[in-house]
This record gives sequence, C-alpha cells and structure tokens, in this order.
Amino acid sequence: MSKNKDTNHKENDKEALKDQVEQTIDDAIDEVESKEQQENDKGEKKEELSEVDQLKNEVEKEKDKFLRLFAEFENYKRRTSKERVELFKTAGQEVMQAMLPVLDDFDRALVEIEKSEDKELLKGVELINNKLRETLKSKGLTPMNVKEGDKFDADLHEAITQIPAPNKKLKGKIVDVVERGYTLGEKIIRYPKVVTGK
Repeated sequence: MSKNKDTNHKENDKEALKDQVEQTIDDAIDEVESKEQQENDKGEKKEELSEVDQLKNEVEKEKDKFLRLFAEFENYKRRTSKERVELFKTAGQEVMQAMLPVLDDFDRALVEIEKSEDKELLKGVELINNKLRETLKSKGLTPMNVKEGDKFDADLHEAITQIPAPNKKLKGKIVDVVERGYTLGEKIIRYPKVVTGK
C-alpha cells in the first residue's frame, strides 16, 4: 500500500506539475495574444490618426487654394477698378484735347474782334469764350501760366525755335508764347509752344 501511495503521490505530483506547466504555457500564450492585441489596437489607432492627419492635410491644402484664389480675385478687382478710373480719365482727356484747337481759335478770334469797332460782337464772343473755359475748368482743364520773360524749362515747355534775344534779360528765357499749354488735373495734356532767346 505504501507503494501505491508513493505511486499515487508521484502521479499526483506529475499531474500537478503537468497542470502547472500547462497553466504557465496558457499564461504565456495569453500574454503574447494580449500583447498582439495591444499592438493591433495601436496600429489601428495609428491608421485612424493617419487618416485624421490626411484629412487635416487635405483641408489645409483646400484652404490654401481658397486663400490664393481669394487673393487673385482681390487683385483682379483692384486692377479692373484702376483700369476703369484710368479709362474715364483718358476718355475725358481725349475730349479735352479735341477742344484745345477750339480754345485756340477763340483766342485768335478775340484778338481780331478787338481790332474792330463792334463792341457788342466782342462782348458776345467774350461771354461764349468765358462760359466754355469755365465749363472746361470745372472738368479739370486749366491753362498753364506761361508768359514772356519766364525761364525756359524743357520739362514744362516745348521750344519751337530760338531767336536772338531782343535784350540781355531775355537771354535763355521765353521770348514769345506761340500756343498755350494745358493741364488736366495734374497731367500736362499739351505743352506750351514757346520761342526762346539766345
């Protein structure tokens, strides 16, 4: 019986050892599976994060495109409004330049009418001349104030000829104004034509 007890005891020890080994193996397998599961979860989170990052990047790209498009549109609006203003100015300038010969004719007519004895005719032409000049002045056209004895400036005057100066004071200065100059706003639309003394 004692043999039997020893054998049973040994078998029980073997069974216990076997159970313990199996338990250790099961624990190890569970631990490995748990680690794999955690790694898989992390991988899925990384994939989810990378998807979120991708979407954020796409949103940033679209936002950048939108901002560039908006900036281009603002530049386009600014450029077209500037062109429109310049178009109005140049359209006005062309009309004003077309009126300059009429003003010159009025000046010549007034000189000739003053020679006649018809004061009523002179008065009538002067009224029309003044009205025309005031209307053009209200639109920005002003005559350049150039007279005999002014210093010649090549940036402001157009010399058509040079004659010997009648006196020493007129040497290098304007001797005569052949045609008046005009400005439209700040811009000179016709330079005065002058004769200079040498």
